[in-house]
Amino acid sequence: MRSNGILTKILMLGSLVKALPSSGNNKEPSCRFAHQHSQNEILRDPTAFVNDLLYWEGKFHQNNISYNSNNGITYDGTNIDWVTGEATVKHSTSAASKESLQIMLYTHAIAGSPEAARYLSPGSPEAAPGLVASIMQTKLQTYLRFNETYPGFGGFLPWILADGQDLTPTPDWADRVPGLDNGELIWAVYGFIQALENTGNKSYLDLARGWQSWLDYTKTTAAEIFYFGNGKVCAVVAMADQFLPVNHQDQSYQCENDILLDDPFEGEIFTFWLQFFGDLTDADKKALWEVKRPQLVSVDYQLSEYGPITVQKGYWFSSHETWKALQMPYYDIDIVSRLFKNAERVRTCNSVATKVPGMFASINNITDPSTGEVTGYVSNAGIPSISNQTVQELDVITPYSVFPTVLLDKAVGLAWWRNMAIAKKMQNIYGSTESTRVDGTGVSVLVTWDSKVTTVVAILGGVSDIVRQKMRADGIYAEFVDTIEAEYTRVFTHLRGEDVDL
Repeated sequence: MRSNGILTKILMLGSLVKALPSSGNNKEPSCRFAHQHSQNEILRDPTAFVNDLLYWEGKFHQNNISYNSNNGITYDGTNIDWVTGEATVKHSTSAASKESLQIMLYTHAIAGSPEAARYLSPGSPEAAPGLVASIMQTKLQTYLRFNETYPGFGGFLPWILADGQDLTPTPDWADRVPGLDNGELIWAVYGFIQALENTGNKSYLDLARGWQSWLDYTKTTAAEIFYFGNGKVCAVVAMADQFLPVNHQDQSYQCENDILLDDPFEGEIFTFWLQFFGDLTDADKKALWEVKRPQLVSVDYQLSEYGPITVQKGYWFSSHETWKALQMPYYDIDIVSRLFKNAERVRTCNSVATKVPGMFASINNITDPSTGEVTGYVSNAGIPSISNQTVQELDVITPYSVFPTVLLDKAVGLAWWRNMAIAKKMQNIYGSTESTRVDGTGVSVLVTWDSKVTTVVAILGGVSDIVRQKMRADGIYAEFVDTIEAEYTRVFTHLRGEDVDL
């Protein structure tokens, strides 16, 4: 590990400092900064609001709060005290999806983003790239040790216990591995490698080669583990023995409950990993999309004076379903860009029409103040009228629901974020709180990667620009565009409602 070399070989030291947005002084912004910015101010120019938001959301990025500095691995999050907001019980588990958010954030730091530096190291923004490189060097060694100990996962991650020096699968994920979360992880690493290579820094290039070797290994195992022929990609795979190598004669993989990863939402990016790197036949590649095709459906939203507005039918129409646009250049395809803008028209207008002071996404439910325990997880939160799943819980909203809006219109998205952050207990010493009831009578006193860093990554623009660069270098970008354009134009021929304002 050459952390000293990495720390001293940092590019653009002066430009990072000069490029940082200024609030006019060096004073720490108020913890409850959302109250100090009006909605109209944010709509006119969100720069000052973003500056404060990144500072406080960055307080989440601490050892034993959001990650383990000994092994570089994320924690899902941490409970906080109902009264003081101080950290109480750490969630010592993690998953590939949490790892992907960390790595997307780090990609921007390596690329020289002053906003990422504001989040990670506001006192010394020039130190952010070196901090990131050191953590990612440690993380790589942790991943490699995991692969040696548990070769049955083929380089992919189950849900893991992250509080030891080495990773272990959580008891309920022993001999099991999910596809969706790992799709998010591998494409995050893909973009991170490109950011490292763009620097030309020798230490960073060495780190890029190490991560490329890890990533290349997943190309050799992805189809063996997750592909079951005839276009069928498994959502969760059960293996015979996590301690046996992928190709061992006694190793085997079964698709758990025959549930497929065939969605046109965030799970889709794993399909692309198989298409581009899984060594499938042309017939199998074609079958991947034939299996997925019934899930891509057009539907028109209509409520009150809003509509009709054509959107892609959701599973719940949770904001979480738009995750794929953070990672791959979907908005390069005109029909997708316009369609997803329509989705944010609907998301914002629906909350206005129904008088909900925020928006919906799958999230942890509120905390019982008498026990300090979260009262469950609310997956089914979105917009029932334009979803496959119409039975939903619509009493809890979360700040991260704005991330797809932020990707397309930063000012409008952050105006909605502010509207949730000014509620009782929705700001704390680690930034925004997980979720709140729509009537303000309860909050989830918790801070997690999903509820916080999705929005931060969206403010940074996602990683699609960097991923696009590597896709072009690998000769797969045109195929990506052609595939998505063919699938979406097959279903969406005329979009209604494109004149409606967010």
